[in-house]
Amino acid sequence: MPDRPRILDLFCGAGGAAMGLHRAGFEVVGVDIEPQPHYPFEFHQADAMTYPLEGFDAYWASPPCQGFSLASLAHRNRGKEYPNLLPGTRARLAATDLPFVIENVPGAPLHAVLRLCGTQFGLGVFRHRLFECSLLVPNIIHGKHDGHIGDGKYFSIAGGAGRWKSWGTVHRNISKGTAAEWRQAMGIDWMTRKELTQAIPPAYSKYIGEQLLRALADRATKANGPAATPGR
Repeated sequence: MPDRPRILDLFCGAGGAAMGLHRAGFEVVGVDIEPQPHYPFEFHQADAMTYPLEGFDAYWASPPCQGFSLASLAHRNRGKEYPNLLPGTRARLAATDLPFVIENVPGAPLHAVLRLCGTQFGLGVFRHRLFECSLLVPNIIHGKHDGHIGDGKYFSIAGGAGRWKSWGTVHRNISKGTAAEWRQAMGIDWMTRKELTQAIPPAYSKYIGEQLLRALADRATKANGPAATPGR
């Protein structure tokens, strides 16, 4: 079996994106400034903004989202500031001239955005996320949600679980659910409850990772030229 292409997973957290990339066919290496004892693949505790990019075929980055997240809106309205690492991350990855993906929450200033929802993959979360991809990744049709957060079918995997009675205009106990229910809803079975709040479902990155692999295969074909015709 040929070696898997290598992808660097920056700001990796506990490995939601990593697992999907692995299932798509990548060898995954994770980097995060915080310890990640449950990360399921090779891990390096380091600064993602300075970690060397050499030796990889593609890149995935999930910079901190607090500066754009609905969950931090009240803090931002009171003057709290969060670092915006998106421009620096984009500049680093674009300079490699290799395929890359940057993931963040709705509201983040990403370019050429792909938007995914858990219902597109049969999951028990909406968990809308945006993806800036350096290559074209087809959007998936997003139909009307067939339920709502807190109805027992769909969960909001967020901090403050079980305590919030309202969030914006949503008046439900949006973060109810056991850790086991959250894991099932996300398609993740190795994370703690807190780690789940920072993760994306592996189904998202598997879908995108499959497109990355096709792009890498096309790149290799073009680099090597057309295959020789047998008998000539």
